[in-house]
Amino acid sequence: MKTIIEPFKIKSVEPIRVTTRQEREQLLKDAGYNPFLLHADDVIIDLLTDSGTSAMSSQQWAGIMLGDEAYAGSKSFYRFEDAVKKITGLKYIIPTHQGRAAEKILFSIVGGKGKYIPNNTHFDTTRANVEYSGAEAVDLLNEEGKHPEIRAPFKGNMDVAKLEEFIKNTGVENIPLCMITVTNNSGGGQPVSMQNIREVKAVCNKYGIPLFIDACRFAENAYFIKLREPGYQEKSVLEICQEMFSYADGATMSAKKDALVNIGGFLALNNEELATSCRNLLIVTEGFPTYGGLAGRDLEAIAQGLEEIVHEDYLQYRIRSTEYLGEKIVAAGVPIIEPPGGHAIYIDAKRFLPNVPPEQFPGQSIVCELYLEGGIRAVEIGSVMFGKYDEAGNVVSPPMELVRLAIPRRVYTQSHIDYVVEVIIEVFKNRAKLGGYKFTYEAPMLRHFTARFAPIG
Repeated sequence: MKTIIEPFKIKSVEPIRVTTRQEREQLLKDAGYNPFLLHADDVIIDLLTDSGTSAMSSQQWAGIMLGDEAYAGSKSFYRFEDAVKKITGLKYIIPTHQGRAAEKILFSIVGGKGKYIPNNTHFDTTRANVEYSGAEAVDLLNEEGKHPEIRAPFKGNMDVAKLEEFIKNTGVENIPLCMITVTNNSGGGQPVSMQNIREVKAVCNKYGIPLFIDACRFAENAYFIKLREPGYQEKSVLEICQEMFSYADGATMSAKKDALVNIGGFLALNNEELATSCRNLLIVTEGFPTYGGLAGRDLEAIAQGLEEIVHEDYLQYRIRSTEYLGEKIVAAGVPIIEPPGGHAIYIDAKRFLPNVPPEQFPGQSIVCELYLEGGIRAVEIGSVMFGKYDEAGNVVSPPMELVRLAIPRRVYTQSHIDYVVEVIIEVFKNRAKLGGYKFTYEAPMLRHFTARFAPIG
């Protein structure tokens, strides 16, 4: 059958407030033309992020009531620990309140001035936590992944030759770990192949460097491997996940993505000494090692979510429905990162708005117009999020200027997505009218969260 159906029934609903264009014009102006600063009630379709925005299942809600709130040794922790170990096979499981907390703990210990962390592509909080420690975040994405128009099955892959060259030039002693993000969020939600993970691991083993996986969307990556990589069609998603993690010495995860919950994360390790150091810092910053900043009920929900995320009927629906959005807007001429990613569609702002230079933030212009036209909230991933300044104060832009439309899990129906399609196409038709933006306020780190803008002209 060609029709996409949601493999679940809706048991509870939340009303959506439908605003007018006139209302949205004032609301966006009051928010400093930054959709992050809008009230959620003023958004019709919220595609800002897929982090913590999922709908939980009836079994997860049942787990909320079963949660053991003991301060130490909670039953819910041991269920959570077992669920993580079943998928990752890693020995030491440390809960945190979300993924960036796991990153903060890890890089506070292994990072520092003079250290370098290679990755296929760091996302915003990962980069921020690396750099906050004094270390440098280095992206080594393969060449295919740098070209939005190219269709290739695994555009999230790390460039293995560049990794080895980087290690030789930088010195093993200056690289505490190598990281690989699955799927590659900053690179368009593109998957990483099992072959690439194996090749990266072989290089890391050669030089004695631990390999860590940023595992936020591990199940979506595993499903892409099942669909696209020879030799995996007959394997279950769980088996593919287990093989992926078998090459890792550790992992960080925001459970707010592929564990289908609203809060939570973890740090998983094989090295006992490092795990001990991380637990000690956890106690200072997050909480006791068996709750790590989470309530027992949250640990229960994560454990259940990790079981549900590897169900193939769900993943088939998830990947196909995102692909559907991409196909519809591409057919209308809208340029995106090809092929569609797992959790989001990424509009190529450079091709969408060639008249707006990177230093005037074409992605932010599209983001604002999507809200004005249809009340849709998206996020810029380009010079606002990742741009820096050189010594002369000029903007140094990243390779791509993107707008991410992140799809919350089990939240919107196909009719919602059809509405999104209509709005995007309407904005695209009127793109010649769009201009650039400038900062009126920017924070020194992660500025996109709180920045304020003004239209140019």
